[in-house]
Amino acid sequence: QVQLVESGGGLVQAGGSLRLSCAASGGTFSSYFMGWFRQAPGKEREFAAGIIRSGVRTYYADSVKGRFTISRDNAKNTVYLEMNSLKSEDTAVYYCAASSTILYGTGARNQYQYWGQGTQVTVSS
Repeated sequence: QVQLVESGGGLVQAGGSLRLSCAASGGTFSSYFMGWFRQAPGKEREFAAGIIRSGVRTYYADSVKGRFTISRDNAKNTVYLEMNSLKSEDTAVYYCAASSTILYGTGARNQYQYWGQGTQVTVSS
């Protein structure tokens, strides 16, 4: 069983930055496509960013493209989400997820087998 633990969330002013981390254990990290999802109050959980196993290709939702950067360090079994120029609309619980079946593309929620507990990001204005 793979365990995913997010960290780095918190309160930040609009225009500020945060870096989220997701530490994985219990599996072979380099064999998983990794994604970040977010869920704002009253909204469905949505894809934010994804990264392929090697880390050489990334994917972003239009709402975060140009502001967020996903990266991974397979030696540390960790995936990151650097968030810049944050907006109040970015306020959400952010979830780390792992997929053993996605090779390329964003994937759907049901294609991710493992999920973290989520970390709260609140952007104040």
